[in-house]
Amino acid sequence: MSEFRETSLAAQSASRRHILRGVGSLITLPFLESLGARSFAAEAPKAAVKPLRAAWLYIPNGVNVNEWFPTGEGAGYTLSPSLTELEKNRNDFTVISGLMQDWAHSHGNGGGDHARAVATFLTGCQPKKTAGSDIQLGTSVDQIAAQKIGHLTRLASLELSTDGQRSSGKCDSGYSCAYQFNLAWKNESMPMAPEMDPRLVFERMFGIGASAGSGADALRQRRLQKSILDTVLGEAKSLQNKVGAADRRKIDEYFSSVRDIEQRIERAEKFQAQMPDVKVPEGIPDSYEEHIRVMFDLLALAFQTDTTRLATFMLAHDGSNRSFPDLGVPDAHHYLSHHQSDPQKLAKIAKIDRFYLRQFGYFLDKMKSIKEGEGTLLDSSMIVFGGAICDGNRHNHNNLPILFAGGGCGTLKHGKRTVLPTDTPMTNLYLSMLDRMGVPAERVGDSTGRLELA
Repeated sequence: MSEFRETSLAAQSASRRHILRGVGSLITLPFLESLGARSFAAEAPKAAVKPLRAAWLYIPNGVNVNEWFPTGEGAGYTLSPSLTELEKNRNDFTVISGLMQDWAHSHGNGGGDHARAVATFLTGCQPKKTAGSDIQLGTSVDQIAAQKIGHLTRLASLELSTDGQRSSGKCDSGYSCAYQFNLAWKNESMPMAPEMDPRLVFERMFGIGASAGSGADALRQRRLQKSILDTVLGEAKSLQNKVGAADRRKIDEYFSSVRDIEQRIERAEKFQAQMPDVKVPEGIPDSYEEHIRVMFDLLALAFQTDTTRLATFMLAHDGSNRSFPDLGVPDAHHYLSHHQSDPQKLAKIAKIDRFYLRQFGYFLDKMKSIKEGEGTLLDSSMIVFGGAICDGNRHNHNNLPILFAGGGCGTLKHGKRTVLPTDTPMTNLYLSMLDRMGVPAERVGDSTGRLELA
């Protein structure tokens, strides 16, 4: 039987990232000031440099524009009723107004705005209208980056969703489901299928393999995996004598975070096991809010450990008919988005908007709570939050509801509203993000230049 052992690349160079290995498991430690920062797959740098991460978060069906968009510009802008959900995070993000995804518009192809919205959000390309296998789009910005820096981390990119995977079939007015359920595209014909099960994300991150299905085999496998993880985490305690007090606290916080996520997944599985005659995917919380938040926790953990530097998260696909009974909104979201200026429907849309903004605030708080060097994980990240439909009733794809967060390793300052010229391509923002990540690119989709960000 293979022995558990601790493998430390820091033994060869103090700037290298620790990796703890057990049978079938892999734990990469977070940034430790005592050891320097790097991914285990990269060459040792001359000086410790914090990696820069990027995440793109998608919300569906547009917003209540009267409640969502703020007034004023610059640092003195006034938060809108919906954005007051983020009042305590005001200095962590910029409201960017004036961005457009032009290829989400019809351009003579009729209906299908929801499929086109998701398809163009990260690509800026026109999706071929087909429900067959001859899908055609373009490479998304995250995958453009992954082609250049993906080899520096164990996972080149991470794709998350709450809506599962669909890469074929007809979904929206003659468009393939592939367009509507996939944000990330490796190339013009290959979507990167997202994962919705936190258990499978957890296992992928820690290299312990996919679940063995259900029943006794799955239970035996999970007990073995738990034993492996316990042993590896136990081995990590030997590092406590090799690092400073701040890093010892960081290691404790990191392992506590790992355990917390695992226990939340286990609670979800235990609850589902008690539900008679109902087949629920394993590891998915019953609460939609908890589902989103455990995925955000996993995303933050992936960034913290430099498991990946690139992530996409579709909080819900465009056209989603999810209801929100906990908010007093039993109606389907997509149905409400065709509000025809009905005050009651608009009020319910605003409640949904604020729900998604609260989840974003949760993620910002999580990223800020993780210390890295003299700053936080949020300081060394760039995060785009929003969607490719503005008003769901009009299905318009200009003046999109977009928030931009993260310090970009000291290159970005927030706490303001930036109003751009009308119909500025969203992909211009992406070019500016790629520049900061050291990824050379002449264009992304329909980009026409770079945004001046500071």
